[in-house]
Amino acid sequence: MAAEESERTRLPFEPKTKRQKPAKAKSTPPVKSPEPEQLEKQQMTFTKEEMAIPQVVSQRMIRRVAAFCGIPTALGISALVVSYLLATYSDIKLAPIAVLLVNMGLFGLGVLGITYGVLSASWDEDRVGSLLGFGEFSTNWGRMVDGWRETRQNKA
Repeated sequence: MAAEESERTRLPFEPKTKRQKPAKAKSTPPVKSPEPEQLEKQQMTFTKEEMAIPQVVSQRMIRRVAAFCGIPTALGISALVVSYLLATYSDIKLAPIAVLLVNMGLFGLGVLGITYGVLSASWDEDRVGSLLGFGEFSTNWGRMVDGWRETRQNKA
């Protein structure tokens, strides 16, 4: 496990050690005094400040989500309005399926924009990142996949 942690770079706000899961209660627990090592593991809890995303990073994520989700969603709403106005005030008749597909595509891009907005933001407090965030996205996606793999290996 130490080799895996050295391969993956930790985030500035990521705790160095992992919180230990509480032991599952058995139907008849044995009466033993806890060993000092077990007491030490049980006392390894993290505060909210240690587990929270820093304010700078959070604001950066919110700005990106607003842009990458808000623009396609606004275009989807405006496409509905424009198609209504065209159908009502002009002789242009759009196929309902075309309006539906355009709106589904734009609203779908809005949903994907939420994910991309969070993952394309730089998670390092000191680094702003690029305008579109392609490099940050690949870095953060790798971190997320590594976290999934690590969680899956710990459960097995």
